[in-house]
Amino acid sequence: MNVVCDKPSFTINLNGDVVALTPPLVMGILNVTPDSFYAGSRCNTETAVISRVREIVEQGGAIIDIGAYSSRSQAEDVPEEEEMNRLSRALSLIRSVYPDVYISVDTFRAEVARRCVEEFGVSMINDISGGELDDKMFETVASLGVPYILMHMRGTPRTMQEYTNYGDIIADLLMYFSEKTDKLRLMGVNDIIIDPGFGFSKTLDDNYLLMNGLSEFQVLGFPVLAGISRKSMIYKLLGTSPEESLNGTTVLNTLALLGGADILRVHDVKEAVETVKIVMKTLTTR
Repeated sequence: MNVVCDKPSFTINLNGDVVALTPPLVMGILNVTPDSFYAGSRCNTETAVISRVREIVEQGGAIIDIGAYSSRSQAEDVPEEEEMNRLSRALSLIRSVYPDVYISVDTFRAEVARRCVEEFGVSMINDISGGELDDKMFETVASLGVPYILMHMRGTPRTMQEYTNYGDIIADLLMYFSEKTDKLRLMGVNDIIIDPGFGFSKTLDDNYLLMNGLSEFQVLGFPVLAGISRKSMIYKLLGTSPEESLNGTTVLNTLALLGGADILRVHDVKEAVETVKIVMKTLTTR
């Protein structure tokens, strides 16, 4: 694994604020779903939503990533109206308590993305499908003028593990991101963050090949997001469960930072913030 010590200092525009990604930011996960893979992340009451948002903010999370459609393997489809209803309720609550907090919405639907930005001031779109599941997503993001997290996945959340055949997974993903980012740039999207999609259309070994080669994505010239929190690449390897995967998450977050990650998407914000501080102190002390 190549350790990235000196790399470009990226910034992104969040609601008109130029936000530096040095040191790397921590994004806290807020799931308003009944079936997310990690039960501890589910927030289905007003009290739970506000408590979770307060926790993320107070523990040092820079961005809240809210999702209303579970993307776990074999997840059931959620109708667009239901996804938007879940998001509307939660976003209204968040804005009543934290009107200025940066929010990312985790959706692959262009209309949901548009409404969340226009009605609730969401700062960023996090699309697990890279525009593959809604052909209007790229033009919508371009018109909204918000940062876009471009993730790699094949198929849908329900079918993604049927599509895990790669020649060279690093080379294949570099080509995927190169083509997608070229298209986004031509459409006028200025802030693009790439996410290799750990756990999505990847075998256990694929995930560790990606982690070992994460530094190679620096050649693309975009910030990198790593989302490995409590995922199956940890608990399947160790024979445990999502609930027992915090230690493994911290290890992988450390490796991701050494590989050049600019954003960590996590369930456990305090631990990730501490990881960033320790790793950055280590890399910058001469």
